Amino acid sequence: MKNVLTALVLLFAATSISAAGSLEGKGPIGELEFKEYCAGCHPNGGNRRNPKKPLGKKSLEGGDIKTVQGIVAKIRNPGPGMTRFDKEAISDKEATEIAEYILKTF
Repeated sequence: MKNVLTALVLLFAATSISAAGSLEGKGPIGELEFKEYCAGCHPNGGNRRNPKKPLGKKSLEGGDIKTVQGIVAKIRNPGPGMTRFDKEAISDKEATEIAEYILKTF
């Protein structure tokens, strides 16, 4: 029984270290944050509230959003229907990672 408990503790520790490593820049942080904050309204880069405005390059450029800074500005001061995320809700670093993920992925 003691060996089983030791093995479980070691497995848990290894899993925790692995997860922490991915959150420290070794994994897709922007993707994880996008899933946490954005995917509910923008699944797969779409837009549940306004399907005519997905997160694809063509749509973003049509709204004059062409850069990471443009997406961060939209996160901070969105139009009607989108939740506003201030710096207390999403840090500048997180917002930048989300924006980079959006530009790279959609």
